[in-house]
Amino acid sequence: MEDILDLGDVERTLMVVREALVYKLPPRPGAAGYRCQDWPKENFIFSGRCRLIATGPNCVVRLEDANTGELFAQCPVNNDNPEASVEPVVDSSRYFVIRVDDGQGHHAYLGMGFRERSDAFAFNVAIQ
Repeated sequence: MEDILDLGDVERTLMVVREALVYKLPPRPGAAGYRCQDWPKENFIFSGRCRLIATGPNCVVRLEDANTGELFAQCPVNNDNPEASVEPVVDSSRYFVIRVDDGQGHHAYLGMGFRERSDAFAFNVAIQ
């Protein structure tokens, strides 16, 4: 997977959460938005560190293995419309839908959640 961040700029870590859980999403239920109650909470596909990194004007959510730092997925944040990249679910403050990108034009939507409300709050504030 190609890293989206430009290596010529200074990288700033805006926040780090030690544990984020990532879920495969069911089809979008409609215009109302995603509901985390529809996700199988015990069947997450990844558990690892979530870092929000800023490089120049670009910002990206990186999901990494907590032990090795290996990149699992990354979500470039749309500065003009952050909710196009990171969308809160309608029924919980701890879960989000993120648009992950492989840097080559392919993208997918994944569910992401935090065990602690304080982690979700810090993530939500940092994304804004």
